[in-house]
Amino acid sequence: MYKLLLAWRYLRTRYIALASIISVTLGVATLIVVNSVMAGFTQEMHQRLHAILSDVVVECYNLNGMPDPDWHMHEIRQVAGDQIEGMTAVVHVPAMLTFKHRGRSFNRQVNLIGIDAETYADVSDFRQYLLHPANQQLLTFALHEDGYAPERADFPVSGWKHRRMKAELEQQMEEERRRAEELQAALHGGRAAESAVAESASMPRDPNVITPPADPNSSVMPADPNGAVASATGGTVFDPNHEQHTGLIVGIAVCSVRGRDAETGDVRDYYYLRPGDDVQITFPNASEDQPKAVSDFFTVVDFYESKMSEYDSTFVFVPLDQLQQMRGMIDPLSGVASVTSIQIKLKPGVDLNEVRDKLRERFPAELFPYQIQTWRDMQGPLLAAVRLETTILNILLFLIIAVAGFGILATFFMIVVEKTRDIGILKALGAPSSGVMSIFLSYGVSLGAVGSGVGAVLGLLFVAFINEIASCLELVTGEPVFDPAVYYFQEIPTVVDPLTVVWVAAGAVFIAVMASVLPAVRAARLHPVEALRYE
Repeated sequence: MYKLLLAWRYLRTRYIALASIISVTLGVATLIVVNSVMAGFTQEMHQRLHAILSDVVVECYNLNGMPDPDWHMHEIRQVAGDQIEGMTAVVHVPAMLTFKHRGRSFNRQVNLIGIDAETYADVSDFRQYLLHPANQQLLTFALHEDGYAPERADFPVSGWKHRRMKAELEQQMEEERRRAEELQAALHGGRAAESAVAESASMPRDPNVITPPADPNSSVMPADPNGAVASATGGTVFDPNHEQHTGLIVGIAVCSVRGRDAETGDVRDYYYLRPGDDVQITFPNASEDQPKAVSDFFTVVDFYESKMSEYDSTFVFVPLDQLQQMRGMIDPLSGVASVTSIQIKLKPGVDLNEVRDKLRERFPAELFPYQIQTWRDMQGPLLAAVRLETTILNILLFLIIAVAGFGILATFFMIVVEKTRDIGILKALGAPSSGVMSIFLSYGVSLGAVGSGVGAVLGLLFVAFINEIASCLELVTGEPVFDPAVYYFQEIPTVVDPLTVVWVAAGAVFIAVMASVLPAVRAARLHPVEALRYE
């Protein structure tokens, strides 16, 4: 009992121990906060990466693709049929997107992806990242009337409503341009007539020249009231009021930029395109001999927002059959189509690496120019970088607790020197060396337990109110601590792992105990006579 009483007395009366406790507290709290934030970022990143990438991808090196995807899917089912939950064929090709905004042309390099609207949702969470609620339930490449992003009050008018308004505005501008040209031509014709009259008046009239009368039936063809383009034969080519081109789903960052409003300071998106606008896509065809650039017009029917900039700023989706037809990936004789990749979703709990290895055995690299990878293999460098960053941060932050351990070591040595006579009296009264040693070890355990306990509580409280704390810091500093325009998160993601909290607290107590071992051993080895004679 005397050991605990002495340890408590030293802990309560020695204010120098407070510095050690604060060091341990800050180290534990910082480790818990950093690990929780990193775990939150990692979880969000994994979810977003896996949401667009299927479990296993069989990809062809050649842009011309692999012929007969049905045969390939049959062979894949022969290898892992009972482990497959969904499968779809995809065409992936680099392309150039061109659109106009306020009279200026913009060109963006994109990844054009042809997907099957019926089966693509079976291998990924693609639909949940679309803005229109109807497309989230059933994916189509048809333009909707309106109702895009209903949860966003600042989202502009889109769909057929925007398309008709735009067509009407363009028609009015075209009519004004024609009137201006007619007026200019009339003014120019009037000046020419006056010059001709003046010239003819000054010249003798030839009686043999007869001037024909003006044609009363001559007139300018009026513009089509529906905004259609009139051909030379009187037929219509395309009516933007009632027709659309092939549907196109665009990554939201391809045609928008996120920034803070200069007046309110709120984060908002500025759009260069909307659903209902037409764009031009240029991409290579599938010819092996002389590949050429193919260009066609598409109508934006929805936006895709996964909140991963790598995808939102490059991915553009079109119907699979239309892209195959435009690129010439359908054999005109047999009707067999080609695709560039096959994406596979496996059932929960299935080992991805095992299925990948089986497919690599079925499609060996020396016979098939395919690359077979899991979604983790495809994002391996990014995931490895996050793991390395987390490990380095943990090592560096544990040094804070190590510094606190050296403080505990110095404090204990001072106590041993100061209490040498007291230690001699205890040993003279019969206290064993192990008992004296236990006093200082108990002191170290107490410092570590108090510091780690308080640090764990503070760390968990900080994690619970981290977004409110970030808002307060933004008000004080005037700078965004966590800018949604950069990270595409509305709030800081956090995940508290109970096992991590336990390990951090236990590690802090262990460092405190280890720091008290040497002073405890020195106190235990003191001889009672020498300790009593100590001045």
